Amino acid sequence: MLARALYHMRRFLGLTYGLWAAALFALLLARRFFADLRMPGATVPSIVAVAALSGLLLGKLARRLKPVPVREGSHPVLADVELGLILLVSLFATLQLTGGARSPLHPLVYALVAFLVSFHTLPVGAGLVAATLTLEATLFFASPRGAEDRALAAAHGAFIGFFAVVNLVFLHAEVFRQRRAHEARIVSEIIRMREEARDFRVISSALSPESRTRTRAEEEEKLYQGAVENIHQGLYFLLEMLKKTLNLQTCIVLLLDDTGERLKIGELVTDSDMVTEKWLRPDQGALGAILRDRVVLNLQRPKHGHLPYYLGPEQVGAFLGVPILEDGHLRGVLCADRREELAFSDTDEQALVGATRQILRQINSERIFTAMEKSKWEHERFYRASEMLNRALTMDQVLDVAFKAAREITDFEVAAITLYDKERKRHAVAKVEGQVRGLDEQLSFGDNAGLAAMVIKNKHYLPAQGEYRDKESPVYTKRVKLRGMESLLVLPLICADEAIGTFMLAHRRRRAFSNDAREMLGVIGNQVAVAIENAKMYRRMEQMATTDGLTGLTNHRSFQERAAQIVERCARLGKKVSVILTDIDKFKNVNDTYGHPVGDQVIKRVAAVLGANVRKIDLVARYGGEEFCLVLEESDGEGARQLAERIRADMESQQFQTEKGPFKATLSLGVATFPADGRDKQALIDHADQALYAAKRSGRNRVVLYAELPRDGK
Repeated sequence: MLARALYHMRRFLGLTYGLWAAALFALLLARRFFADLRMPGATVPSIVAVAALSGLLLGKLARRLKPVPVREGSHPVLADVELGLILLVSLFATLQLTGGARSPLHPLVYALVAFLVSFHTLPVGAGLVAATLTLEATLFFASPRGAEDRALAAAHGAFIGFFAVVNLVFLHAEVFRQRRAHEARIVSEIIRMREEARDFRVISSALSPESRTRTRAEEEEKLYQGAVENIHQGLYFLLEMLKKTLNLQTCIVLLLDDTGERLKIGELVTDSDMVTEKWLRPDQGALGAILRDRVVLNLQRPKHGHLPYYLGPEQVGAFLGVPILEDGHLRGVLCADRREELAFSDTDEQALVGATRQILRQINSERIFTAMEKSKWEHERFYRASEMLNRALTMDQVLDVAFKAAREITDFEVAAITLYDKERKRHAVAKVEGQVRGLDEQLSFGDNAGLAAMVIKNKHYLPAQGEYRDKESPVYTKRVKLRGMESLLVLPLICADEAIGTFMLAHRRRRAFSNDAREMLGVIGNQVAVAIENAKMYRRMEQMATTDGLTGLTNHRSFQERAAQIVERCARLGKKVSVILTDIDKFKNVNDTYGHPVGDQVIKRVAAVLGANVRKIDLVARYGGEEFCLVLEESDGEGARQLAERIRADMESQQFQTEKGPFKATLSLGVATFPADGRDKQALIDHADQALYAAKRSGRNRVVLYAELPRDGK
């Protein structure tokens, strides 16, 4: 009993000696022990006490910083309290040594309080704050001027409490922030896991084509990853079941690579640490006999060299190997061994043979699923590409959509579309995407030995397999070099069995255009050709609807719409715009004297003169019969007069040759300007017509401005 009591006493003292030491030094503080050290002739006990306090503090700090495991029976809370008290006593001893309550080091108390509150639990922190206030009071009462410093003591106590509360509040706020951040990370991890599930086809098959944002290569990579993961998982459970059922040490699937010269581990379960992770030769040990003869091999007490999937000697009592055959083709071998010298029975052999069939079913099911998903992906992209092309109407839309449609099928770095003029035997680049020196919309070339010209002639894509091997052979001309490109595909654009152009795609990566991609791109190319021909027809129909058939100028209906838009735009921007209305002087006499065919020639000549004198931004239209109208954007009355005079003089210089002799035709022109002569399109045309009538009435072959006409009352 005495020995047990002494043991518990020693244990108690070992756990609490720091607390007793802190209490002892606190008592010394109350007796102003450390203040006496500032006096001359300090005693040896005083010096020893300071050294002991310093040693105790350093020892506790070193113990806390040392990464040692927590011993059984230790109390972490007691250790925290112990270290906190020793830190406080040491600090207050330093304060008493350097001036007491008025020591310049006193702010260190607030810093230490903040530390103790922040890094301890609330009960421990509150206890240490109470100990701080007690030591602070001791510091003042131990001072000879304690009664005089009550106000200072109260201030110090208030500051200690303030720092404790503020740090406690900040600590809880930071803990709350950290908890929210941790919850956000958990949510993010859940989202990532769902994305992984999508990658492994758990939910990806249900997604619509519009919701998929990965490229073809990324989709295929994730698809294959999912297939491999599912195969591994299925094989693992199959092997695990065999291992438990047949009491195996190792059950391993070894698969032949594409060359048939190496075996790799497809999946394994084992209790051994000696299984290799390296590739194996198919002619090694028992594996060679199984693969060579394609028979089941059942061995007892095989030697180490018979089982090459072990790195070193391993206790094996029995071995069973079964070839994995798919329609007579060798795919690998399934091996099983056990430690006991218990031979595998016929039933065991049948179980392993059945397992090989299950392995093949697992692989084939994933192969079929992957092929179906790949086909589905391709059809989705192909449908989207076709849909985009069907919506394109104009030539610019078709060319832009053609590149987007091709990118739905495969990735590329450079692409270009050329159009072929069969009559002129010229090729012209219509659109380019990507940067290639010399390849732009200005490039045109005749029939040559380039790939594009050959594709037009043969109506078949080049080069073979889409590999750009002969880089010296020009694609368009010798000046255009597709530097750095390893994959190249030049497709014919065929419509109604006629090659109307080419569609070129290039990539820096080798074998970028697979067989499937080439086939789909060929169909897309034909759709692009049809879309181009439709765009040409649409343009012709649009021209017929908006232009005059005889002169090629804007017709009356289209003129009314465009003129109104020009006037409204100038009114909105505060700019001037002028309208010139003109007709051919005595045109009825021309028709009556020389005939209507000559009259048509005169109308066409007037249209040519107008077109030769105006700017590209000006609108020129056949207004009706022999009348023409011009809308001059950002042109005032004087500028319109000068242009009208040039047109009049140019027409006056023209001479027409007929069977009845030569003759000349002249023009009369009327001008009105916005906003002075009218604030809308119709007012400007009406006033220009009045000025034209005045020009006719005053002698013809002249220009009259509406602004110069006399007004009523003037």
